[in-house]
Amino acid sequence: MGLILNIDTALPVSSLCLEKDGEIMELVFNENQKDNAAWPHKVIADLLKKNNLTPRELEAVAVSIGPGSYTGLRVGLAAAKGLCYALKIPLITIPTLKLMAWAVKEEATDLICPVIDARRMEVFTAIYDKSLVEKVPAHALITEASSFASILSDSTLLFCGNGAFKLRGLVTSPNARFSDTVSNAAHLAELSSICFQNKEFADLAYSAPLYIKEFYAPPRKIH
Repeated sequence: MGLILNIDTALPVSSLCLEKDGEIMELVFNENQKDNAAWPHKVIADLLKKNNLTPRELEAVAVSIGPGSYTGLRVGLAAAKGLCYALKIPLITIPTLKLMAWAVKEEATDLICPVIDARRMEVFTAIYDKSLVEKVPAHALITEASSFASILSDSTLLFCGNGAFKLRGLVTSPNARFSDTVSNAAHLAELSSICFQNKEFADLAYSAPLYIKEFYAPPRKIH
């Protein structure tokens, strides 16, 4: 096993987790998304110090790779890469939608649909089975009453994530279920531990956030 730092800054509530030999040592949260740019670096240092550890004792860093907040993804991956480069340790990247599905897998009876709010009526989503096998890859979707109709006609679908609220009033199929469980870095630690054992590491040089859509910022008005 090993000592793994887990970083999840993809969603509105960010979290960091230290895990050693499959056991959670400490889990911390940040509910102010605007603080994400500076938050991880200070908290990582505080976490290690509090647990009488040094960065040199880390054996891997895991990060939620997206989709999600553009700023959060960049900050999380930059922090993870920086540590991995400096310490010469492996990087583990986990798709955010897979992380969300993992967090609710025990609640599902058939398929799992993690949903991330992408503003207005758009979401980022994918579909997994209970074994976390991807059935529908990550994509952007404009939510409508007919969304997921073909799947719901013969399968139970468990929706989860901060974008699921957009579907509660639209998707009325009796096969639709909704979970209030919110994924965090402790769930990421469970997945990263498996990756570490199996030596499933990311390419440190070429790993990039999974945005799905390019970031667009409207031009500022000049007064």
